[in-house]
Amino acid sequence: MPVLRPGRLRTILSIAGALILICTIYFNWTPTPSPASVVPSTAFEVPLAERQHVFWKVLRPILETHEPKCAIPNLLNPVGAIGYNATTTEPRPDLVELVGDNDLTILEEAHASYVQNITDSKRLRPVHSPGTRGIVSTAGGSYLPVFLSSLRMLRRTGSTLPVEVYVKDKNEYEKKICEDLLPEMNARCLVLSDVVGTDAIEHYQLKVFAILFSSFEEVVWMDADCFPLDKPEILLNHEPFQSTGMVVWPDFWTSTVSPLYYNISRQPMPPMSERQSSETGEILISKKTHYRTLLLAAYYNYYGPSHYFRLLSQGAPGEGDKETFLQAASAVGEPFYAVSERVQAIGHPKEEGGIAGSAMAQSDPIADFAMTSQGKWRVKDPSVDRPPRVFFIHANYPKFNPAENVFGNKWETAPTLRPDGTDGRAWIVPEDALKRFGSDIERAYWEEIKWVSCNPEIEFKTWANKPETCENVVGYWHNVFAEPHDSDPKFFEEG
Repeated sequence: MPVLRPGRLRTILSIAGALILICTIYFNWTPTPSPASVVPSTAFEVPLAERQHVFWKVLRPILETHEPKCAIPNLLNPVGAIGYNATTTEPRPDLVELVGDNDLTILEEAHASYVQNITDSKRLRPVHSPGTRGIVSTAGGSYLPVFLSSLRMLRRTGSTLPVEVYVKDKNEYEKKICEDLLPEMNARCLVLSDVVGTDAIEHYQLKVFAILFSSFEEVVWMDADCFPLDKPEILLNHEPFQSTGMVVWPDFWTSTVSPLYYNISRQPMPPMSERQSSETGEILISKKTHYRTLLLAAYYNYYGPSHYFRLLSQGAPGEGDKETFLQAASAVGEPFYAVSERVQAIGHPKEEGGIAGSAMAQSDPIADFAMTSQGKWRVKDPSVDRPPRVFFIHANYPKFNPAENVFGNKWETAPTLRPDGTDGRAWIVPEDALKRFGSDIERAYWEEIKWVSCNPEIEFKTWANKPETCENVVGYWHNVFAEPHDSDPKFFEEG
């Protein structure tokens, strides 16, 4: 039998000990599970700007390959403002006509081939990072001060969602705001023309492209003049978003999509009573479940001014991108939830009667879904249940930019004036809608407008005289909010 030398024996024993230690660790170690909320590391991902360029380099040729090569549809007469009636049996307005004999076939085939192309394409890869969620908006020019006040209102709710705000081009990029101020509020600016060029899209087409180019998988879209009354991440964690992946809110009007569109998109035509038109100041959408919806909505917007805006609205109020999201989801068979509770105008009384509205109050979809899933439709019978709380305020008319048109001389365009010309609240009626706010939101909003107007570190390109703007806002604040007034809501408990 060979004899092991002491040095060799020590080596063998060391190796054996190491093997025993490794095996012990291997069989007894249990990896720590990573929570579902943890976002995968993006340290080794391709940078967002590069992903955006690659995506647009693939998408733009697809959009242009399937251009509807026919004349612009002719609008015989705008449908006007038709209020929504949940029990109507009226026929759908049919006021758009095609010019050429073969135009319907051209539009139908272009639509079908585009949908097929985006479905089959292996190169059209999403831009977003999986597992992420955040808020997307567009601003720039006179909208940037409005956006900043809305962002401050968002942060008042306690929301920690990151925010991406897109500006159209480098002329709208304000370095100090974008690089010094917004990052402190977990927000950042992105320049859309850096991706798509300066000639591809206009302001009213920015929404869908900002969502597509954003880094988030789950998106809460909010217009620059829209803000929530509670943390919007709550909506992403509950029904109806959890089961559908898309939630939209209603406009005041009925949906007036042209019968021609349903032929073009090969869908059955719904009755006029089925739903209200869309108001897209706020949208919830998952790019994981609704990628084709967004790509088709991009097609509707790309050819919106020439063809689809007219086909989807027939000249109704707010004609533009508002119908492109819901109709795209319907066309590709992806689910969505359309909030049924009517949008509520809030404002002040007109001298001749009615409301001079300066904002739109949109309801909590969680509560709305809880009712409709039980067969309770307040839009048909308001007595079936209490209305949901208000979740979003879209301060749309006029824009609450204190350097422009909030202060003025006319009742319709200056919501801050009482009939006698003195300063007053903008939102004083209807009381039942204001009660659904839960607190004095108007006072909070003006508090943030005052902060934006008077912060010495903030300068906007569009504000010619910031000291005067600050002085106007402080004077208004003192006259309206510093002391109790007869017009103050009596039903809020502050705190």
